Formats: sequence, C-alpha cells, structure tokens
Amino acid sequence: MDHLTGMSRLRGVAVAALMILVAGCSAREERMLFDGNYYPADSGAVSQDRLDFTASVTRASQGMDGAQRATVHEATRYCVNTFGTSRIDWANVPAGSDGPAFARNGDRVSASGRCVIW
Repeated sequence: MDHLTGMSRLRGVAVAALMILVAGCSAREERMLFDGNYYPADSGAVSQDRLDFTASVTRASQGMDGAQRATVHEATRYCVNTFGTSRIDWANVPAGSDGPAFARNGDRVSASGRCVIW
C-alpha cells in the first residue's frame, strides 16, 4: 500500500510540474514585444489615490525607443484595467511638450501620470 501511495504522490508531482511548464510557455507566447524585445513591466498607484500611478519597465539597455513604448503600454494597461479609461495626464511634462516625461535609473525606464476618468 505504501508503494502505491508513493507512486501516486510521484505522479501528482509530475503532473503539477508539467502544468507549471505548460503555463510558463503560454505566458511567454502572450508577451508583448517592442522592437522585437520583451521589457518586463510593472505599474501601480503612488498614493492612496489610485488615479496617480507610475509605470516602469526593465531591460532598457535593449533599446530606449522600445522601452519607452513599453512604458506607455504598461501605463495605459494600468488605467484601462483599474478605471476603464486609456486617457492619461502625464506628470512632469514641460510646458509646450507632449508627454510622457521618461525617467531612467540604470536599466529601468519609468513614467508617472494620472488616469483621466471624465
């Protein structure tokens, strides 16, 4: 009986490992590429007022143009998923310029803004 229980556990572990492997492949296929590169992205509120956010990507050394477009994509994704809008008022944009204003820190590019819901 112990032998069968051990085999069942081994099969369970093998099935779980296979599921994780398959899930990892699916996620990779769904990655958004910019200029042929993947830029891991992150975004979130900067205060209790979730309208204000910062979006950033890493691996900027792959190319700044792609990193900037990936940052805008992540910012738009944040506003759409959180508030259902793609309109953004970008922060720190000099007068007479179009946003966003990008900041670079090492291999990370970021931009801040406020989702516009009206």
